[in-house]
Amino acid sequence: MPDLPVKSLETDFLVAGGGLAGVCAAIAAARNGARVVLLQDRSVLGGNASSEIKMHAAGADCHGSKPGARESGLIEEFFLEDTVRNPHRSYSQWDLLLYEKAKCEPNLTLLLDTDCIGADVITDANQLKRITAVHAVRQSGEEAFHIAARYFADCTGDGRLGLEAGADFTIGREAKSAFGETLALDIADRQTLGSSILFTARKHSTPQPFVAPAWVRKFSDADLKLRWIPTSSYEYGYWWFEWGGQLDTIKDSEVIRHELLRIALGVWDYVKNSGRHPGAAPWALDWVGTIPGKRESRRFIGPHVLTEHDVLGGTLFPDQVAYGGWAIDLHPPSGVDAVKEQPYTPTHFPHLYSLPLRSYYSRNIANLFFAGRNISATHVGFASPRVMKTCAIGGQAIGTAAAVWLKKSKDNNIAELTTSANLHALQQTLLRDDAFLLGVKNDDPLDLARTALVSASSENVVAPASHVIDGITRDLKATFGPWSSDSIHHWESERLPASLTFKLPKITAVREVHLTFDTGFERELTLSASDSLTARMVRGPQPETVRHYRIFCDGQLVLEETNNYLRKRVHRLPAQSSGRLITLEILAAHGISVARVFEVRLYS
Repeated sequence: MPDLPVKSLETDFLVAGGGLAGVCAAIAAARNGARVVLLQDRSVLGGNASSEIKMHAAGADCHGSKPGARESGLIEEFFLEDTVRNPHRSYSQWDLLLYEKAKCEPNLTLLLDTDCIGADVITDANQLKRITAVHAVRQSGEEAFHIAARYFADCTGDGRLGLEAGADFTIGREAKSAFGETLALDIADRQTLGSSILFTARKHSTPQPFVAPAWVRKFSDADLKLRWIPTSSYEYGYWWFEWGGQLDTIKDSEVIRHELLRIALGVWDYVKNSGRHPGAAPWALDWVGTIPGKRESRRFIGPHVLTEHDVLGGTLFPDQVAYGGWAIDLHPPSGVDAVKEQPYTPTHFPHLYSLPLRSYYSRNIANLFFAGRNISATHVGFASPRVMKTCAIGGQAIGTAAAVWLKKSKDNNIAELTTSANLHALQQTLLRDDAFLLGVKNDDPLDLARTALVSASSENVVAPASHVIDGITRDLKATFGPWSSDSIHHWESERLPASLTFKLPKITAVREVHLTFDTGFERELTLSASDSLTARMVRGPQPETVRHYRIFCDGQLVLEETNNYLRKRVHRLPAQSSGRLITLEILAAHGISVARVFEVRLYS
């Protein structure tokens, strides 16, 4: 076979893996000024959330059971766009939305269908390793790539880039003695959570047959005694089609895929032909996944290994860059074969916990970040932050870190750059970009709104205008943790139209206005093929969100938006916008008769 022609690229930040963590890492870095290359080995972005697998992205709000805990930032932007542009829940349209977000970002080069196959690594006099470049191949185009960068991120799930670079990692379940975790095993093993293949079905006006292929599994009532099959709707199933954690989820992927297909079709055969589900008669399959949705494989080792104690203790790390709230969600590795075990054993807790930057970079590769299900955590510790929205905000965190670190130093040793001052700058940048950090407030000295006198045309007594500069961009719950309280942090008018006015200390050139609106964090927001899950959401503009608003500078109209549906808006004003009075006039919301605003920032 002839050698493939090699294209040499040079960038600031290379991200391997285009799931939600990788997409958020790449876009966050690009929007913060870094040049980025994003490698994805599939034809679509989104990973387990894509049309290839169709798993809904869950997060800290636990399907809405922890109101107010929903993730903000880039992942909120994506799902708000999706609910408006895709109310009918087409996964192909979701794929295209993520494609658009990446492809249209000026600083981002997207390479789809491109596999990471190697890494150039150097070792300095102190035996510290650094990646200098990645080797990749796109077989569909018969081309190879050599991509040099300052920083690298492994968001591949399986940890392919880190493996090629020699990053320390672990696989399997630790023993109790390793970290003193009560939920760990007595004796360690190399088993992991299993993988799943999902299906969707459609209801027809007449009974539909299902003739099971001879090679599928046969299930009895006893086999499925602990597995839940709804009796009223069969449109989407089932996350507990799980198997393969007792094998190597990477090396045995083909064996696992075939067995999962046998399981998925075998359960559908049971639903259609066992006689236990007569309501399934008019239902027929219209899609069966061919790529397993993988839960676990390699986990890298960073300076901090997240454990059960960090999750259940609600630890607030000084270097926190993300947070979680999903239960510690452990499954039997052999899935449906463990017929006498529950398909999952969640350990619930009421609070949120923080995730430290030290769990997002390698302990032995100086310039390697990672995000997603491969972060530095024990098997028990990982079982909470493994869900996709938590993976996404971790991706935004490392992408932002790479961009901020690039501006701070020519050095690319992440550990040495993780100083108190640099961490503060990173956290403040994340807050500016609509991330949420536990107990951390906006204290950006460049934010002119913090120096202004704020007044409103009207205000609810418990939601005054001053809340828009209190540094907190969501309403808090006491259940979030001892650092929190039941407290409101938005301004709410008594009626519409309504206005907020910022009186600056002197005439100032205002170039940028940041607005953060209410998008209904009391509800879940995701894309799901499940009708019952979707029924809890609003598939369209969120009713609380400000739709129509105008911005004035010393009484002169400088901007008008008539159809907003996003939570975070950043407006760059005309160069001549100088004044002392900046006014935000709100004319309409999508479904309520008052205005709600969480934050206004002003920058020159």
